[in-house]
Amino acid sequence: MAVTIKDVAALAGVSPSTVSRTCKDNPSISKETKEKVRKAMIQLGYEPNFQASNLASQNSKTIGIILPPSARETFENPFFLETIRGISQFCNGRQYISTIVTGQNSEELLGAIRTMVRSGQVDGFIMLYSKEDDAIIEYLNEEGLLYVLIGKAQQFANLTIYIDNDNVLAGKEATDYLYKLGHRKIAYLGSESIKLFSADRKTGYQLSMLQNDLAVNSDYIIEVEGVYLDECEPLQRLLTSEDRPTAIVVSDDILAVSLERVCILCGLSIPEDLSIISFNDSLFARLTHPPLTSIDVNSCQLGIEAASQLINHIENPNLVATKIIVPHSLVERESCRQITE
Repeated sequence: MAVTIKDVAALAGVSPSTVSRTCKDNPSISKETKEKVRKAMIQLGYEPNFQASNLASQNSKTIGIILPPSARETFENPFFLETIRGISQFCNGRQYISTIVTGQNSEELLGAIRTMVRSGQVDGFIMLYSKEDDAIIEYLNEEGLLYVLIGKAQQFANLTIYIDNDNVLAGKEATDYLYKLGHRKIAYLGSESIKLFSADRKTGYQLSMLQNDLAVNSDYIIEVEGVYLDECEPLQRLLTSEDRPTAIVVSDDILAVSLERVCILCGLSIPEDLSIISFNDSLFARLTHPPLTSIDVNSCQLGIEAASQLINHIENPNLVATKIIVPHSLVERESCRQITE
């Protein structure tokens, strides 16, 4: 089996990114650390990938912002725009350039990232999403490239710098809020569980239901691909059933707006017939009718923290992988109402 950059890092007692920077003779790495890494490389017979080692060789002070692969939805989601605003704000203050990396699918996105790496014009990456078994994460780790993840790390969790909300707690608090308003038939509508933020918010919903002695009904949990409800027969059946929910926790504001359209088709009024609480506190939450009660995840602050951590690790490569939780808050509006049994 070929020796990898992670093998060298383990023998030298440093991070893979430090090995990568040693290969580029980066001046931020001390002479002693370089010697230790080079001895490990010789001992293991490691031959650097010089295409990958061109990364940041010209001190480009450029950060690549990786958007999730999508043909449409990513560019319409205010969460990403607000996060990018936070990244740009911090990068501008530190005189770093930020550039967007996109792709219609994972293969196209990975190809774009490889091209940036070969060009040697980027110091590190910020990923604006997290999902299970991501080929992008695999590539970044295999090549020892520096990156920060916005979201919870599943792969290489102990080695990954990540910025996130406590989405389990947020999901629980959203459900608790509905329970305190008197709701007992509470459903959950979210994106597919491969997206870790939605999986965690669903876990928080389930935790609240159990702690409040409410049954977790599988028919009350609906997960869809993406954030648009062009057609969703399970949801329509649920909303028109005799035992329909009186409230629903929705994993994203855009999905909640789609839900409002389905409610109109089903002859339901919000909040008279159905209370809705969602996440992100985006422009959609404020402009829809009625305005949505929503969990503000502080998207801009997520971006600021991600840029801060990435630049700190670029300039101080021996730092350990940092984990930061950005607090959330509940913004009450008109989409939820008090009910009595």
